[in-house]
Amino acid sequence: MQGTKYTGKQTVMILEDDEDLAEGISLSLNSKDLEFVLCKTIAEAKDVLEQKLFDLLILDINLPDGSGLELCREIRKSSRIPIALLTAKDMELDIVTGLECGADDYITKPFSLMVLRARVRALLRRNAREQNLDYTDGVFQFYFDTMRFYKKGKSIELSKTEQRILYLLVFNPGQVLTRERLLEWVWPEGTEYVEDNALSVGIRRLRDKLEDVPSKPAYIKTIYGKGYMWGIS
Repeated sequence: MQGTKYTGKQTVMILEDDEDLAEGISLSLNSKDLEFVLCKTIAEAKDVLEQKLFDLLILDINLPDGSGLELCREIRKSSRIPIALLTAKDMELDIVTGLECGADDYITKPFSLMVLRARVRALLRRNAREQNLDYTDGVFQFYFDTMRFYKKGKSIELSKTEQRILYLLVFNPGQVLTRERLLEWVWPEGTEYVEDNALSVGIRRLRDKLEDVPSKPAYIKTIYGKGYMWGIS
């Protein structure tokens, strides 16, 4: 759903029907390294997405012609571009639904401009690290930009959490990654709301999908007392 034109700067779409708020966000984030495209409707945003590459999307949830949640879900079918949702009054249901739709973060209105800048910068940094990186070997083909994953030519479905864990592992082969580093990478918004066993569950599910014998992993190795490593130790 992304176009092919690229300007050299990091480009941010702000989809918000409140023009004053949208302009205020763009002004607060103003930088020589960033450019902004402001859209007021989902239809307008879809048209722009077909023409231009973006590094971050900031989507309001309630829009005149539909829901930002549905647009988020649609984008996630073909792209891993970072998405932050704007939600009002710290609505827990909106937040949970948004994250389930594939959003990377949420920003509640009214918000602190300092917090907004920090969250946006974090998402842009992560996107810069993740761009255009594929992993292939004799067994696996992982295309993180298009979210296509294969083992011996057979397609594998991975959740967003599983993709993030796998990404850090395969691009650090032979390196022991601590649980702390994995947690900070997979949940950059903060781990205080993450269940203690969430990482272990993600690792187990990845092994079930990738390993020939999940109970005797050959690819995702546990280094006891230290963490995890991609590759045979």
